[in-house]
Amino acid sequence: MYKESFDVSKRITYLRTQKNYSVNKLANAAGISQSFLRDVELGNKNITVEYLSYICEALDISLADFFSDSFSERMSNDFVTSKIYRLTEKQRAALLAFLDAMAE
Repeated sequence: MYKESFDVSKRITYLRTQKNYSVNKLANAAGISQSFLRDVELGNKNITVEYLSYICEALDISLADFFSDSFSERMSNDFVTSKIYRLTEKQRAALLAFLDAMAE
């Protein structure tokens, strides 16, 4: 089955923002320069598997998770769930009412 090409730069940016990491924080944790990471995220530079493994380690994920569609879905679900838990009871009730209205 044909899949669209995988965009490594977009995946790095997505996972970094899901972890609420700045470019600087991730670069420092991965032991790479901030400018290099920014260039990779912008698609201006390619990244080697070695450097990608440093980034994955800093994000506390495996290379397999990095390339896994199901992992991204879990990350997204975890992100939404964490946001919901931060809401007050009143906000959760309003969100539920909104979701019910959208589902109709």
